Amino acid sequence: MVTVSSRLSEALHSATNRRHTGTPVHMPPKGPLMIRALTLPFLAALIAMMPVAYAQPVDGGRAMVELITERERVEPGETFYAAIKMDLDAGWHVYWRNAGDAGLPPQVDVLDGSDITEASIGPFVWPIPHLLPVVEGEIMDYGYDDRLVLPFPLTIPADAMGSVQLNLLADYLICEEICIPETAEVSLTLPVGPSEPHIEDGMLISKWIAKAPRDFDGEARIDASSSLWKLSLKTEGGFDPGSNIRFYPFGHEISHPADQPISFGSDGATLSLTPADDSLEAALEGIVVVETPDGDRAGYTIAADQGSVFENTAGIAARSASSGAGGKSLIALALAAVIGGLILNLMPCVLPVLSIKAMGMVHAVASGHESEVRSHGLWYTGGVLLSFAALAAAIIAIREATGTANLGFQLQNGPTVAVLTLIMFVIGLWLLGMFELGTSIQNTGSSLASRSGSMGAFFTGVLAAVVGAPCIGPFLGAALGAVLDRPAISVLIVFLAMGLGLALPYLVLSFVPGLSRLLPKPGRWMETLKQFFAFPMFLTAALLLWTLGAVSGPAAVAWTVAGGTLIAFGIWLAKRGGGALAKAVAAIAVIAGLVYPALTANSSVAAGEGNAQYAEKYETEAWSPQRVAELTAEGRPVFVDFTATWCATCQLNKATTLKSKAVQNAFAAHDVAFLVADFTRKDPVIAEELKRRQRAGVPMYLWYAAGATEPEILPEVLSQKLVIGLVTSE
Repeated sequence: MVTVSSRLSEALHSATNRRHTGTPVHMPPKGPLMIRALTLPFLAALIAMMPVAYAQPVDGGRAMVELITERERVEPGETFYAAIKMDLDAGWHVYWRNAGDAGLPPQVDVLDGSDITEASIGPFVWPIPHLLPVVEGEIMDYGYDDRLVLPFPLTIPADAMGSVQLNLLADYLICEEICIPETAEVSLTLPVGPSEPHIEDGMLISKWIAKAPRDFDGEARIDASSSLWKLSLKTEGGFDPGSNIRFYPFGHEISHPADQPISFGSDGATLSLTPADDSLEAALEGIVVVETPDGDRAGYTIAADQGSVFENTAGIAARSASSGAGGKSLIALALAAVIGGLILNLMPCVLPVLSIKAMGMVHAVASGHESEVRSHGLWYTGGVLLSFAALAAAIIAIREATGTANLGFQLQNGPTVAVLTLIMFVIGLWLLGMFELGTSIQNTGSSLASRSGSMGAFFTGVLAAVVGAPCIGPFLGAALGAVLDRPAISVLIVFLAMGLGLALPYLVLSFVPGLSRLLPKPGRWMETLKQFFAFPMFLTAALLLWTLGAVSGPAAVAWTVAGGTLIAFGIWLAKRGGGALAKAVAAIAVIAGLVYPALTANSSVAAGEGNAQYAEKYETEAWSPQRVAELTAEGRPVFVDFTATWCATCQLNKATTLKSKAVQNAFAAHDVAFLVADFTRKDPVIAEELKRRQRAGVPMYLWYAAGATEPEILPEVLSQKLVIGLVTSE
């Protein structure tokens, strides 16, 4: 320890030596010299009686480690806070008291030569940690980077005299891409006397003590009776629904990397936790970290006793606490939804609608009605956006009523599927020229100036949204899945973004004259193309009939076919003309054809029949969380197909990839368990799994490598190369 008094002594000793060795020394006037001769020894003696605490940081290799205290001078028997201060190199981190899936927390030991014992040191005051994703979705740790100050209470011996020597060994694991166990011997000498604070270090220690979690001022309860544990937090006034809440356990009862979906209520919130063990033996202890929308973080220590979820702690709003650093931003999700909406235009049920509108634009531009074309584009976009807003409202309402929601829910309802089937059939008849909706395509240009033309564009937008929404193509599953658990306004924004993507091609054509002029000139080709597009609509109707059979059984299919026949008869009769009786019969036939199938489509097929769709090719099993746990415990690789009969992307992946001989041979050669989660009809267990994986609907494909307990989520569009590559890498 270097003191001011020792430096003064050296200076005096140097001056004396120069005098004794004959070295010339400049002598000031006698008066000042006398004053200095009397003053310097006095100051040196005074400073020598006032020793100060001093410690040098220790370079541990990847961190500078230092022992600091709240005190400059201590009294015997006094208790105060000391701390281990660690300044970490960029990119390196150390661990919290529970390191997570891997790692070790720091600790200190008393070394020989110290005037204190192990009993003099209290437990660390752990600041709130951060998530440290090691392998996304598989390995999650908890810890700190940049700087860590770990305060702990320190008691000075009651018989301390003169000074107290502190010699501690800091033992810690520090990691980047590799982990290195390191130690640092830190020392500090504290003079004994009237207690005196160390201003700078005391403020730093107080700052880090304030970062520690405090006791939760409400109640906590854990319901461990189902496959997902429910951690219910009850507090007066509840939580801000825009907050992100995550539970950090003291032990290893839950899966550390798993997401923790949140549901808010007026009196608190409920988190869904994925258990690591089959049962919970005692209370669940840990900290709950609440991050507000403005970025403030606060932690609360809880000990949740087992019991049912508190009332009013769920159901008002929901979101997901991502295992990453906060998840995707709303802007990123909205952009992904716009791209997904653009892709919806290529779906076989949407493309004919867009093409017919484009053909109408061809004639309108040729007729010089460009201002009406722009109006038409706005009305069409308005119809699309209003429909997607209604769809978002329906999903939010279902979510708040049931706790889960998914896109495509309307296709799990028999009457809805029956009506959609008939709508596709009727559109096909219209495209073939069986009847006209208002004016023909050749007169579209003049009709744009009328109110009926604008309303026609609006309802065309509604139709495009209705037939396009269930087709979850690339980009849509992840974007919608990530937002369905967020506040209602976020859900609405992302759905409107998807609608904007769907409407964007026609809207751009409407407002950029140069692009619209690139379209071919009007001619007979327009009528031919219109009739050609009838056949994709009939194919869509056939797919919906297949879905109806899976949802409501063959009787519903038969009645829907009969309804389509009645509608066709009514259209034929109306087209032939005739008196009032003929028109009345035609109207009754059309109405009966639409209504009766919807009334008779409520029956459902037996559960599990949908899982037989692969049986002729490769042996499959029905998916369940329990079956996945059994198979992964055996060390078998597992492929899970979350599918539905009404999902076009699912059927495409089956036809091109999953039913291919190459893929199924690879499954057989590597003993892959092929599980099918059929979501054709409502299934709350499948809905909960989709929600847990942040997916809005099907398809979803999970791949569990041999020995893995957490899956890799595959893209929504598969290829043989992708799947075979996963299987053969085992």
